[in-house]
Amino acid sequence: MGMKMERPVGDVVRRVMAFDAVHMRSLFLWVARRRDGVGPGGVPLPYSGAQTATMAAFLIAMVVELVGVEIILRAVGAPGWLRAVVFVIDAYSVLIVLAVIAACITRPHVVSGDELRLRYGAFFDLRIPRERIAAVRQMRNYNEDGLIRVEDGGRLAVVVGSQTNIVVELAEPVTAVRPLGGRAEVTAVRFYTDTPGAALAALRPSEEPEPEPAR
Repeated sequence: MGMKMERPVGDVVRRVMAFDAVHMRSLFLWVARRRDGVGPGGVPLPYSGAQTATMAAFLIAMVVELVGVEIILRAVGAPGWLRAVVFVIDAYSVLIVLAVIAACITRPHVVSGDELRLRYGAFFDLRIPRERIAAVRQMRNYNEDGLIRVEDGGRLAVVVGSQTNIVVELAEPVTAVRPLGGRAEVTAVRFYTDTPGAALAALRPSEEPEPEPAR
């Protein structure tokens, strides 16, 4: 029984470590004002606008807590090694939250000539070939739950700030890999972007030109 549990736990640990590596790289991209995965001709669809203010407020609260805990530990005469351990843990937590913000900013959704790439920071990355997209429409929903959710019927929601505003119906299913490694066949996707108009323009096929009148 112990052998059966070992591999899944190891897989989860490896995925979490991979997330941290991508998050740290995102900090450098953020400082350099660069974006990941947006090639020539690609249309970036940012999504961080709906959550950055909330996450920034959370980050500030964590920094205040870090300082407050250090003051309290000094006041009660806590040993230096204990204060150092607590400080490192709290500082690393602050760094991770900052890195998650950076990842969401530097890793937008992307529409290219071949695919729609949906992402959420380092946690989620789904590539949908354009030939599998049957229909696209704008539909706002302000009451979404969770972040990455697959409902009955293979309907995937990639949620930001409890919101989605674009729906993509698929002609054929695609396989989505959830943050902890679970897989699901997806037949439709709801996602959020700060620029829904740009998403519609990039995803909807251009209208064929009208034929010229006969002469």
